[in-house]
Amino acid sequence: MHDALVIALSSPVLVGIYKNGELIEEIESEAMSSDALPEIFDALLKKYQFSHLIYAQGPGSFMGIKVTYLFLQTLSIVKKIPLLARDAFFFNENYPIKAVGKLYFVKNRDTITMEPIENPVLKRFELPRMIRIDDFTPHNAPNYGIDAVG
Repeated sequence: MHDALVIALSSPVLVGIYKNGELIEEIESEAMSSDALPEIFDALLKKYQFSHLIYAQGPGSFMGIKVTYLFLQTLSIVKKIPLLARDAFFFNENYPIKAVGKLYFVKNRDTITMEPIENPVLKRFELPRMIRIDDFTPHNAPNYGIDAVG
């Protein structure tokens, strides 16, 4: 059995396949997550059986998070594969994440805030070379980081 980890918070979309916690395959796509995920998982489901689906639940791109969550939650229900999550800072070594304008999401301990940063140092999201399932939570609701506009 394998685990699939998806990061679709910005471009590119990253999908990692893990066996016994070790990254064995990495897929990267510049396509929008709504186009990339069905195509990628169509191929992966023919090749692997998954024990877990994992995703970066945000904050980050609102649409990227929403599309990824809906896609993986549907796959989780249909295939009866548990969906786990972790905040996006786990995948960029806790660097700021672009929000809107000059605002960035910042994580201090367990608190995520949105702050103005003039010249932020940003880091690309990366798939970890090794994972432990215990580092992810079944509390997988998206963390959009920004309230709905109303």
